[in-house]
Amino acid sequence: MIQTIVAGTSEIDDVARSVEDIRLQLEAAGPLKKHTVGLLACHYEFVLSGVVRALNDALPFDVTGTITAAQAGHGEVGTLRLCLTVLTSDDVEFITALTPSLLENPADAIRKTYAAVAQKDTAPSLIFAFAPFMVENSGDDYVDVLSELSGGAPCFGTLAVDDTLDFSNCFLVHNGHHYRDHLALVLVYGEVKPRFFTATISMDKVLDRAALVTKSAGHILMELNDRPVAEYFENLGLTKASETSYAMTSLPFMLDYNDGTPWVSKVFIGLTPEKYAICAGTMPEGASLYIGVFDKRDVLTTTGAAADQIVEAIEGASGLLIYSCISRNMTLGSDQLAELDLFRDKIGDKVPFMMAYSGGELCPTQVTDGHAINRFHNNALIACVF
Repeated sequence: MIQTIVAGTSEIDDVARSVEDIRLQLEAAGPLKKHTVGLLACHYEFVLSGVVRALNDALPFDVTGTITAAQAGHGEVGTLRLCLTVLTSDDVEFITALTPSLLENPADAIRKTYAAVAQKDTAPSLIFAFAPFMVENSGDDYVDVLSELSGGAPCFGTLAVDDTLDFSNCFLVHNGHHYRDHLALVLVYGEVKPRFFTATISMDKVLDRAALVTKSAGHILMELNDRPVAEYFENLGLTKASETSYAMTSLPFMLDYNDGTPWVSKVFIGLTPEKYAICAGTMPEGASLYIGVFDKRDVLTTTGAAADQIVEAIEGASGLLIYSCISRNMTLGSDQLAELDLFRDKIGDKVPFMMAYSGGELCPTQVTDGHAINRFHNNALIACVF
């Protein structure tokens, strides 16, 4: 059994006070058990001020996680905050690891790291994965290799996101250090039966006009219906928007893999010099693409529906982790904390939980007999109940 403790602080400049805030909250929850790990979400100012490093030095367990633009946890909602979710157990083991750089061969880096730390004869019950947002890579690459290595163990996690205009401080945080090109893993072994929830866009917001992906290279979309993708944008009157990075975040691409699995949302980022579409996830050839139209009302409608499903499922649960795509936050406009407030109000003190914004979401769409169909999402809200 896992005990979950969620602690938080808004003290950035006074490092000693910030560490003491967290220490006292953890101490109040009682002694830690045999195996413990910390999952972190914080504004990048906590890295720059030295709080993250000092917190790591003060805690007797590994801590890993990501920078985020806003978060909820320990009863509080805000942007300039640090939230630490501590998982501790006598019979569930947590193994953490940090990969080498993902810049040249991300799959190979993950394979070597996983092989070095994974138990040889037992698959993990759950994998948490955390990485920085990197335009060079697709999060699908991370999900696919982890699924292969673990034999389909459920994989849940997030890519970092910050509130700068160029996303320059999207750090992975691991044991007090921060990185722009590494991935961190937490392999969970023991009697854990996680349940997963996702929310994207209401189906009545998806345009009934499918296009077949006929040429792509990873997360670079080249042709739809055997025509250049630029022509597709032109036919929809989106040429001007497609030429501006992140201008189409409210128009998610819904992908039907045509294999019977649930649709997955992807985000268009910008164009290459060749007028190919750069997406925040892999666009496999043979998939059908639909465009959705996202707005504030639908964000809160789909988030509320997911929250209601989770409330029905959390009886007896130990903890809850939630990540929501930053594009959902952008769609909220000036009411940027509304999604976080909604979850705080609906979950209350029913179960310890942390929610944070994400630059890309790792979550299964299906789990059958412990074997997961893991996917990389954009524009999605994902949740893990354990």
